[in-house]
Amino acid sequence: MLRRMHHFRLMRGMARTCLGLLPGVAAVSMVLLLAGCQPDMERQPKYLPLSPSSFFADGRAARPLVEGTVAHGSIDRDALDLPPESNDFPFPLTQAVMERGRQRYNIFCSECHGLTGDGNGIIAQRGVRHPPSYHIDRLRKSPTGHFYDVITHGFGAMQDYSSQIPPRDRWCIIAYIRALQLSQHAEAAQLSADEQRQLNGATSAPGGGQ
Repeated sequence: MLRRMHHFRLMRGMARTCLGLLPGVAAVSMVLLLAGCQPDMERQPKYLPLSPSSFFADGRAARPLVEGTVAHGSIDRDALDLPPESNDFPFPLTQAVMERGRQRYNIFCSECHGLTGDGNGIIAQRGVRHPPSYHIDRLRKSPTGHFYDVITHGFGAMQDYSSQIPPRDRWCIIAYIRALQLSQHAEAAQLSADEQRQLNGATSAPGGGQ
């Protein structure tokens, strides 16, 4: 009986000792945990930008691109990068293409070139140098590749829009510019019979121009 009482007291004392140590153990654990959380993983071995390196023969940590590396999406763009003298379109012209071109033109181009392409946009009206009208002979006869080159690289006072307008959208805009040019210089004989009837009805109406 005495042996059992002694064992019970011993176990109770050990339990009290462990309970007393728990706060300290928790604190030490928290310190160790926080010590491993360094901002930006600053304790991780790594090269900083433009830092030297003794591992590579040229002494540079930054490595050049592997020969033959192709940037993501560049192959798709190759088919759209026609030369300035080209008078082609790299994809079929559809109503959706024209609508996209009208939308992008109104966003990026109309403020200078005007909604009809006459070079009298709102910014030009406020004192900025007027761009040439799309309806002059020089630009009417310019190949489509010229317009793509200008949008991509800029021309004169016009900055390039290569970062704002993706290649496909540039061609959509060019298609719409061609439509604007045609709208100001189309001959009635080029219209369909239905379109000619609509035109004749509009011009014969009161105030229609006759």
